[in-house]
Amino acid sequence: MTEKEKMLNGELYDATDKVLENDRNIARKLTRQLNFSDEKEKQLRVRTLQQLMPNSSKSSWIQPPFHCDYGYNIILGKDVFLNFNCIILDIMSVKIGDRTLIGPNVQIYAATHPMDYKTRKKGLEAGKPVTIGQDVWIGGSAVICPGVTIGNRSVIGAGSIVTRDIPEDVLAAGNPCKIIKKL
Repeated sequence: MTEKEKMLNGELYDATDKVLENDRNIARKLTRQLNFSDEKEKQLRVRTLQQLMPNSSKSSWIQPPFHCDYGYNIILGKDVFLNFNCIILDIMSVKIGDRTLIGPNVQIYAATHPMDYKTRKKGLEAGKPVTIGQDVWIGGSAVICPGVTIGNRSVIGAGSIVTRDIPEDVLAAGNPCKIIKKL
């Protein structure tokens, strides 16, 4: 099994693999193109996003600057909006449902490292997919941790650290993020 196949399967993998390094370099080039484009260059931005995230809806929008590991593991539904300075570590699937709003400085991590220091010393990494439902609103500077699912129509308060799944139709906030009330 290749290192890329291991990565995509959520197994321990070597991120220094040349294929993965090349994929990251392509993503860096595309995000630089996006991040240094002018507001008036809308068609360039749309083309760049389609190259970076080929499985995403053309009606979604990312406000630069934006950073990600690969791009091809990010799936944005229709009319998704990511505000300034979002970071998505997409070593595994990151799915964001239709009409979801992501505030500025939000960080979404599908990447993780082994808890055992001996394994970590070997430079191995792993990942867990992240799924964010439809019509979700994530407030600015929230952090979504690996393996988390956020249910449809939920709201995540600004600055929250989401370490566990959040069900549908709730307001959740805090560190760690907890349900505040049913919506």
